[in-house]
Amino acid sequence: MKKNTVLLLASLAFGLTVSCNADSQTTECINPLTYTDIPDNDVIRVGDDFYMVSTTMYYCPGAPIMHSRDLVHWSIISYVYDCLNDDAIYNMQDGRNAYGKGQWAASLRYVDGTFYCLFIANDQGKTYVYKTKDIKSSFWERSVIDRPFHDASMLFEDGHLYVVWGNGDLRITELEPDGTAIKQNGVDQLLIESPRQGYNLRAEGAHFYHIGDYYYVLDIDWPSGGVRTETCWRSKNLLGPYESKTILQGAFDGRGDGVAQGAIFETSKGDWYSMMFQDHGAVGRIPTLQPLTWVDGWPVLGDNTVPMKQFEVNLKPYGENRVWASDEFDYSAGQGLDLVWQWNHKPDDSLWSVSKRTGWLRLTAGAPVEDIMHARNTLTQRTVGPRCVSEVKLDVSGMKPGDNAGICAFQSNYCRIGVEVAPDGERYLVGINRVPPSRRWGRPGQPQPEQPQGNGETEVFRMPLKQDLVWLRIKYVFTPQADDTCGPDKAFMSWSLDGGEWYDVDAELQMRFTLDLFTGYRTALYNYSTLSSGGYADFDYFHQSEY
Repeated sequence: MKKNTVLLLASLAFGLTVSCNADSQTTECINPLTYTDIPDNDVIRVGDDFYMVSTTMYYCPGAPIMHSRDLVHWSIISYVYDCLNDDAIYNMQDGRNAYGKGQWAASLRYVDGTFYCLFIANDQGKTYVYKTKDIKSSFWERSVIDRPFHDASMLFEDGHLYVVWGNGDLRITELEPDGTAIKQNGVDQLLIESPRQGYNLRAEGAHFYHIGDYYYVLDIDWPSGGVRTETCWRSKNLLGPYESKTILQGAFDGRGDGVAQGAIFETSKGDWYSMMFQDHGAVGRIPTLQPLTWVDGWPVLGDNTVPMKQFEVNLKPYGENRVWASDEFDYSAGQGLDLVWQWNHKPDDSLWSVSKRTGWLRLTAGAPVEDIMHARNTLTQRTVGPRCVSEVKLDVSGMKPGDNAGICAFQSNYCRIGVEVAPDGERYLVGINRVPPSRRWGRPGQPQPEQPQGNGETEVFRMPLKQDLVWLRIKYVFTPQADDTCGPDKAFMSWSLDGGEWYDVDAELQMRFTLDLFTGYRTALYNYSTLSSGGYADFDYFHQSEY
């Protein structure tokens, strides 16, 4: 064991540099905006307020709504839904789950005082249309369409509602004006057939607009031998024909991943911008803001189609970034969890509490499960790059034999550190790395590493625990700095018996963004049992900071 040399920062940082002059009329943008997982965005403006929706798939509540007034600082203000369905999938029964599925690529619009949000639920083969008058209020009114519109985008026009959707070939389908159903005898046809030759990925991620004389469809594609690219199609007629042009293409921020897929929008001052994301390894798909210039009727993004790292936004600085945060769990009676938290699936509300012990989060174990991937009521928050540390203080006095509680670097490849109670009641502090058998990597022609058995978990640390309190940390290095001795996308576990003297587990996790979960790494707080229900673990705080 090695004494941990990483000091947890006392202050909460949000990973964004802005102008220090409070009277400044511009805001400095340094991409990525928030170095965290906010993919598949759509952005709209209502007055001086901007609203953004993103994909969170299986997490509940889902489809977060974020607000900004300067396009640089974004805070979560609500969620579109609490859970897609109260069924065996989202209740994690009978071995079922929605990992890698659920809510994908929402379209957000505002028409005549009503906000609309449309997205596919790809585990159900359905499209949902939600609406509300109050975007700051969570859990909107819902309509269900029994047809999946992949990566769809809405356009409201002259009493009509059109949706462009698909991958490879893009189609247009007309809905009822209120979005409750497909319009009988309405438009429903092929709109754009994207090129088939020379592409790793054909058109998807559509965003549909009518601006000036043209209809525009923005999509993402991936030319063979190139990078992920944003392409624009335009036509003066709704149903085409459409011509195309590349509007954003290029490596960004030291990575070969292109920046693409997202929205374009105009400020009240008449300036135009776009919000596009970049696949960025284990941390997830991170948002970038790009300036937009109109050239001969085409929206050209970045610096003449090249993604930009830094520029000035012609809006006054406002607010703060708040899509993740530390939490002391000091809630008032009847108050829900901070909006930065999401459960791994639909929670059983009888098995968690912030009121049974004031100032603590209590997680109670439900029905026995095999491991954390099958455990309900796992509470998660986004991690943040380029580096961050998550820490908790844990009281294990209420745990029962078979219980496991702690924190986890949560994705398909995970590490977790916590307390395990053996069948005889003895407690152990344990560290686990998991590389599932279906997610093995090795170099051809060389000896393969020893493969884990069963669910892929490998125990890397075990120590008897003779006290009720323990402090736990996970350190994330997504992009190494000059003082790091490790490579990218590594996670490290640490523990303490007094909150002052820290020790590292002598192991590391190679984090990977895998498609079976399809989300960036989060820190998860968990308590599950392999034997019986009813045992509980209390978390005094959750601290996360950049370093």
